[in-house]
Amino acid sequence: MTQSITRPDLEVHPQVAESPLAGLLHPERLLWTPRELVGLTKAVAAELAPELHGLVRFDQDQRWWARLGLTDGVELWLLSWLPGQHTKPHDHGGASGSFTVLLGELDEQYRYPGGPIRDRHHTAGDGLGFGAGRAHQVTGAGGGPAASVHAYSPPLVPTRDYASLRDVPSEIPPLPAIVRP
Repeated sequence: MTQSITRPDLEVHPQVAESPLAGLLHPERLLWTPRELVGLTKAVAAELAPELHGLVRFDQDQRWWARLGLTDGVELWLLSWLPGQHTKPHDHGGASGSFTVLLGELDEQYRYPGGPIRDRHHTAGDGLGFGAGRAHQVTGAGGGPAASVHAYSPPLVPTRDYASLRDVPSEIPPLPAIVRP
């Protein structure tokens, strides 16, 4: 039976515990830059593709997600999307982030405080990192299912939802992280 890796400085999902994921999470790193985060999500999507394809689930009624890993410096998630499924417009509470498309296509509307709302289309293999002051809405696009790998640093910072990206304030203040037990 596969056991999850759980140490005071590292948690790894049990279905990827036997993969190279633990080595990619660098528990000693307490704050990741957007460039490091996109490097992580791209590496995880490429190196763990078979494991992630076996783990991901699709649900007609709601988006599905699973946390793949957590350290004191980063959290890593796998999310699924069917066409039209989307997030609410949100920011990441002052955390930097990244996502890489594992499968399918995603559309993203995003905005930096005070800036215009922009659109991007992402396909399998596309990854991007972003700083703390970015708000976005992500939607499953194309004709089939999609999956993506997401990372945030610092970890466990709550998101802040908006009615619309037009409601993003001129400054996004940081929110406190949730303290790990």
